[in-house]
Amino acid sequence: MNKEKLYGISDLADEFGLTHRAIRLYEDKGLLSPQRINGARIYTYRDRARLIIILRAKRMGFSLQEIGEYLELYALDDGQYEQNRLLLTRVEDRISRLEQQQADLEQTLSELQTIKQQVMDRLRMGKPAAVV
Repeated sequence: MNKEKLYGISDLADEFGLTHRAIRLYEDKGLLSPQRINGARIYTYRDRARLIIILRAKRMGFSLQEIGEYLELYALDDGQYEQNRLLLTRVEDRISRLEQQQADLEQTLSELQTIKQQVMDRLRMGKPAAVV
């Protein structure tokens, strides 16, 4: 083993606010591959970097399967062309889905504001509210 910094599961859990169970899930899904020393999980700087990518991708809404596909390309593509191409495709798709969700939310908010105003107007006039 070289002289790079090593981490235990508790180190990573504490640093990133995760449970041991969450980190073990990423290991079970093949996203992390810690070394084993006397039965203990030992994570390298590379594992820590992969965990950062995993957490960032999860925040952006990517599935663990999608994250795994992206991480697999590291080993296959030294120039990272395929990795970047896949990332671009996935990011464009995610942006499209989020923009649609944003439009849907804006429409829903507008409809709710209209209903709220109608109810407030009826209450001021002493009329019963209409059933929505």
